[in-house]
Amino acid sequence: MLRVFTAFSGYDSQCLALERLKRSHGVQYSLVGWSEIDKYAIIAHNALSPDATNKNYGDISKIDWRKTPDFDLFTYSSPCQDFSTAGKQRGGKEGSGTRSSLLWECRKAIVAKKPKYLLMENVKALTSKKFMPLLQKWLKELESYGYQNYVQVLNAKDYGVPQNRERVFVFSILGGGKFAFPQPIVSKKRLKDVLETDVDEKYYLSDVAIKGFAKANKRNEKKGNGFHFEPTNGNVIAHAIRANGANGNCDNYLLSK
Repeated sequence: MLRVFTAFSGYDSQCLALERLKRSHGVQYSLVGWSEIDKYAIIAHNALSPDATNKNYGDISKIDWRKTPDFDLFTYSSPCQDFSTAGKQRGGKEGSGTRSSLLWECRKAIVAKKPKYLLMENVKALTSKKFMPLLQKWLKELESYGYQNYVQVLNAKDYGVPQNRERVFVFSILGGGKFAFPQPIVSKKRLKDVLETDVDEKYYLSDVAIKGFAKANKRNEKKGNGFHFEPTNGNVIAHAIRANGANGNCDNYLLSK
């Protein structure tokens, strides 16, 4: 039985993945604890995992790891906002007080529990020239605890999801061991294949909005930057929706009859 603790849990996509592995490969696991403070994420987590409602240890910076159960797998996909190109890129330096600096709070859990496996996911920007020194510092620290690290940027479009979404994954094994990231798979699935067919009218743009977007698009095409309004029929790989949409490659708007 794989004992799991998830930090920065959200609605716990990690456990949803483990559930799929349970069904497909018989992987047995138990969520012994999780850490989340956002009230809406907690509501979603409780709806998906009602048996774990009393296992939320809350703010990761306030957890006494001596009082938590032992675990074999620790997932710690800390906040990405201060690494992301969509944000102010304030970074994650230890003690800086940024959301992304919460990464260093995970040290306490790792040192106290020494789980066999560690899994982190974050935005690709963490591997950029600006933030690579911080990532390397973290990896060296894990090595000093006896972990062997495997690092790779994966794109969702290569694994059956029709979206261009790159993320860096770090998988660490205490004492070392064999590991290989999954090879890309060929998929014909496109954006239109995962959309609902019965959509409320409130999600459609008005004629006035369409004309306004088209005008803005024409203006920005001349500048070579800014907002792009390029509706498709959905037979595409979608771009990830970004907070600073003005810098996006595509807005993912769809034409509909």
